[in-house]
Amino acid sequence: MMAAIPITLLTGYLGSGKTTLLSRLLKHPALVDTAVLVNEFGEIALDHQLLYSASETVVLLDRGCLCCALRSDLAEQLDDLYTRRMRKEVPPFKRVVIETTGLADPAPILQTLVAEPMLAALYRLDAVVTTVDGELGGRTLDAHFESIKQAAIADRLVVTKSDRVQDAALSALEQRLRQINPAAPVLRAINGEVPPEALLGAALHDRGEKRAHIEQWLMSQRYPSVGVQSLFAAGAAESVHDRRIRSFALTYDAPVSGAALWQGLERLIDRHGEKLLRIKGIVNAQGQTQPKVIHIVQHVLYPVQTLPQWPDDDRRTRLVFILRDLDLQDVRAVLDDCLIPTATANSAG
Repeated sequence: MMAAIPITLLTGYLGSGKTTLLSRLLKHPALVDTAVLVNEFGEIALDHQLLYSASETVVLLDRGCLCCALRSDLAEQLDDLYTRRMRKEVPPFKRVVIETTGLADPAPILQTLVAEPMLAALYRLDAVVTTVDGELGGRTLDAHFESIKQAAIADRLVVTKSDRVQDAALSALEQRLRQINPAAPVLRAINGEVPPEALLGAALHDRGEKRAHIEQWLMSQRYPSVGVQSLFAAGAAESVHDRRIRSFALTYDAPVSGAALWQGLERLIDRHGEKLLRIKGIVNAQGQTQPKVIHIVQHVLYPVQTLPQWPDDDRRTRLVFILRDLDLQDVRAVLDDCLIPTATANSAG
């Protein structure tokens, strides 16, 4: 069976430099075999025309926003693109980049990539890359909650137009982005120039993952740590929008019941799915010698992966959360309701 084709989702608010960044990236040898899907919303579509010189395979999705009515269109286009690739009707691409509209919510798009069984067999999510305008990013984050969500869900954050901003203002914006999304590396771009290797390869997939790659994916040490018996104290935020995002890590020193944890996560999804922007974790399940990896985006629980070995001597279960309008207490109440009775029964036995 052929390996699943990696997909990079490129998002960012209006005017933040997505097309400039993509045009530059497509000129690098590492992305020479790349197909591009451009989602434009409006009467006149222009961005896809700017990309033809860089990539021979460009598909324009112009009937609406991908996060709304066009989710089924995205699935159809990706399926059709793969079929045309197999028939050699388009160049043999090895990667897909989807550029969203500036108003798009990335989470429903990610759900589409995972929830559609046919797509999940053909493609895999590699990274969510979010561009932030170095000049106007602070004001955009203040005014538009969509931009906060785009930043919060990213695997990589790219601050564009960084040559037009004084270093102090740029550093303040970057610090704010790190508060919103502690795990995502923050990169600076001038005229869209970013090394491709800094943006690609963010996801885990079935390939005997190495320690460094697992740690880079999870980044649990960057989140405020919450022990099993600890209380969560939210850090200071710079705006009302920022305070709607909560990021933290839960750790469990002893192995947990896999069945109880899955039950707790499913309850979280049922009760608070829209508010679960992203959950990642490495799990030490009772009776298992190999670690389990979980990944959740809103209502969708990605297929659980089993890694061939632990990346290091740390055997703790570590779960990281990025939430919208949801506090730690709401998460802990659901998980503890499932995990604590199981742990008590095991210790009593």
